[in-house]
Amino acid sequence: MALPNIYSPETTVELTTRISSLTNETPALWGKMNAGQMLSHCCVAYQQALGENTDKPGMIMKWMLKTFFKQSMVNEVPYRQNLPTGPTFIRLNQNFDIEAEKGKLIGYIQKIQELGPEQLSARPSLSLGKLTAMEWNNLLYKHIDHHLRQFGV
Repeated sequence: MALPNIYSPETTVELTTRISSLTNETPALWGKMNAGQMLSHCCVAYQQALGENTDKPGMIMKWMLKTFFKQSMVNEVPYRQNLPTGPTFIRLNQNFDIEAEKGKLIGYIQKIQELGPEQLSARPSLSLGKLTAMEWNNLLYKHIDHHLRQFGV
């Protein structure tokens, strides 16, 4: 089953609607993050894709990610609950303005849609190296969908 296309306006609208429905009171169905922390956490993937965040995993971790985890990160199978999180993505013990984080994340989603598959696939992932447009699609969509489902939206 193909995942929704992050390069299409329809997917941008769908994700924007889901993100917009979150509040400070929206409970997590699993995990430790609150809604503001989760939104900030999701922004990191887009910041890395767009070159705004250049925190790279160490050489050994990058090799492990590319060798053992890349395929499961870019395929169409949804992520399991409570998977480990890389240090750059951890947002626990921090407070975030949920409205500001919603705006940032929606802006990033729109930037990726506008960038399009050709330009995005020309950018390597800091953790996984060269990705096709479809691999970028799956990686970004699966991650955000996983966390929106975490909060029931």
